[in-house]
Amino acid sequence: MRTPVIAANWKLNKTIAESVEFVQQLRGALNPWPNVDVVLCPPFTALASVASALQGTPIGLGAQDMFWEAQGAFTGEISGPMLVDAGCRSVIVGHSERRTVFGETDEMVHRKLLAALTHGLTPILCIGETLAEREADQTVAVLARQLSAALGGCESRDCPRLIVAYEPVWAIGTGRNATPEQAQQAHRFIREWLTKGRGAEAAESIRIQYGGSVNGANAAELLRQADVDGALVGGASLKAEAFSAIVKSAAAAKAVHSP
Repeated sequence: MRTPVIAANWKLNKTIAESVEFVQQLRGALNPWPNVDVVLCPPFTALASVASALQGTPIGLGAQDMFWEAQGAFTGEISGPMLVDAGCRSVIVGHSERRTVFGETDEMVHRKLLAALTHGLTPILCIGETLAEREADQTVAVLARQLSAALGGCESRDCPRLIVAYEPVWAIGTGRNATPEQAQQAHRFIREWLTKGRGAEAAESIRIQYGGSVNGANAAELLRQADVDGALVGGASLKAEAFSAIVKSAAAAKAVHSP
């Protein structure tokens, strides 16, 4: 069984004090600790403080983005070594907001993913289709294109370190979400694509999260799907009570699937 992984993407939210307070609340809500991997991705300004607050817990620290160069004249960018120095273990790459709002291309996402692996970070690779692409029956083609572009040059031995987050763009922050059946279909395609390109063993080791308006009401059914190995949570991750409920749903779903 793949251990579920629930990641919180706080986006442009929370001051340092608010971030530390959240960690304290989450530590209390998840005691005893469920058999789930949890990652918090605060803004860059709060990374070091959250890292300190997480000491002594199994919670991992992640960043919301990174640049592919390690250093240089790149004003405003954050490198892999800087993230590692701040205490990060993972980093989100290719989130749809980076692609649509800030114009990131597949090639840029690819460079970021390779840089993350180079610097020992676990990339959380976001892929997903727009509403227009889904309505045009292009979901599979879009996912295949994004996977192929991002993972070119990525060795099979790196696959266990990779997390893929399927985030249908039409469901992010809209209150809409894919049905459990739609999520499973997309996740099954992703795993089949990985099997063809990286082999069955590598594909089975990769955890595939669902993201897109995940909350306490819909998490349990989504996480019970065979190929849904966790969630990348946006708005519902901003309150410790709501986020901890999703983590507990993941633990319960795993228990149902365990032999």
